[in-house]
Amino acid sequence: MVASISGNPLRAVADRRLQRVAGPCGIVLFGITGDLANRKILPALYDLANRGLLPPSFSIIGVARRPVNAARSVEAAIRKGAQTPVISTTLAQILDGLRMVEGQYNDPELYRAIGATMADVDATRGTGGNFAFYLSIPPSLFPVVTEGLASAGLNRGAPGSWRRVVIEKPFGHDMASARELNASVSGVFPHDSVFRIDHYLGKETVQNILALRFANELYEPLWNSSHVDHVQITMAEDIGIGSRAGYYDGIGATRDVIQNHLLQLLALTAMEEPTSFHADALRAEKEKVLEATHLFGSPAQASVRAQYSSGWQGGQWVRGYREEDGIPAESITDTYGAIALGIETRRWSGVPFYLRTGKRLGRRVSEIAVVFRNPPFLPFPDVAGLGQNTLVIRVQPNEGITFKFGSKVPGSEMRLRDVTMDFAYGHAFTEYTPEAYERLILDVLLGDPPLFPQTREVEESWRIIDQVENYWDAHPESLETYAPGSWGPAGADAMLAAHGHAWRRP
Repeated sequence: MVASISGNPLRAVADRRLQRVAGPCGIVLFGITGDLANRKILPALYDLANRGLLPPSFSIIGVARRPVNAARSVEAAIRKGAQTPVISTTLAQILDGLRMVEGQYNDPELYRAIGATMADVDATRGTGGNFAFYLSIPPSLFPVVTEGLASAGLNRGAPGSWRRVVIEKPFGHDMASARELNASVSGVFPHDSVFRIDHYLGKETVQNILALRFANELYEPLWNSSHVDHVQITMAEDIGIGSRAGYYDGIGATRDVIQNHLLQLLALTAMEEPTSFHADALRAEKEKVLEATHLFGSPAQASVRAQYSSGWQGGQWVRGYREEDGIPAESITDTYGAIALGIETRRWSGVPFYLRTGKRLGRRVSEIAVVFRNPPFLPFPDVAGLGQNTLVIRVQPNEGITFKFGSKVPGSEMRLRDVTMDFAYGHAFTEYTPEAYERLILDVLLGDPPLFPQTREVEESWRIIDQVENYWDAHPESLETYAPGSWGPAGADAMLAAHGHAWRRP
């Protein structure tokens, strides 16, 4: 349709007031009693319903290995974790569509019971045969569940309906296991029906990387090796492992965070402009970047791992990693990982990308810092207070963007000092900011995959990390320690100092 004003044709545009709303569908939630389901998934489903983005007939089929009071458990999770007000009508809508199935994941009877429940929900609530299977369970159970769904014929619906599967990270623990997992899942569901959740990609600030780069003429001409000195990508936590010993030990910070979250942030920061924001176009550019990414030197030169020791943090004495409950006294699992990477493309050749993550660090912060080169000549007499221009994208907390640049200090002398310009989401926008799981779950129900990493991205990420992990396995003496509340081990500082750089202290 074409409209016109005063004889001038206008291209028809979508009404921006209309939001994307999922059609008739339901979700089969494996692990509904688990921590992730209670903290993230169930509150996100409620918030979507509360914002009118789920159909009134939306249904949840919870799958658990032990009996549970489903309504009470789900309501408690919603009341504790929902971002929007808990309204009785929306809560009743969620609970009315709730069904439970109990059984062991390796029992064929469980999948027959799930199938019968899906058929009943179709008949009584009009879900149209459309279901997403959300595997909020340990990765070792993914093949068991997908094969169970296939053996019961639940992976494929009637013509005109859809079936999708959602799997949580980690996607394997190395390249070989990732390929095995991908083969197992893709043997049951077609690749465009497999959604790998990386909740970082659902964050508004992460998606804003693309807007910042490609919607503004100011930055993109400078986004290359001629102007960028180096890039630092950080995800730091100020807490220890808590009750996650069973999951964390043997995996560690590098596999848990750098392999997925931080390498995805690197890909979005370094990728070329896509031809569109269609999933295939975005994926192609991210894959190109990851394929061109290599260690910036040998594993010994370009990687550091460490564990936090006991000590004082925030006025409190905390235990070291090996003293945590459930951790073996001889564990060499990393609670801190840092790697230096280079991207062999015309745009980025020679620019190091430093990625780091760790627990019990100075503060909780996730950010991307693009540090620009110094000007080739400075005619000013006093530049002692002047550093490098730095663009910092704050992923969390206090989401926003800060640009550090030089300015004259007021007075009669020409003295320079660093100042900042700051953009904060909370100040600039009054719109509700959805939690990452809200955005990603809605994308699953809509069948919209741009924010979900696919097989090639996962495997290329493991190619990079395997080089580091293999070196560490062969050199256990490479494990360092660091004090709680610090910003990591001495080796990480030395790695950057070898290139003439230093870590930011957020």
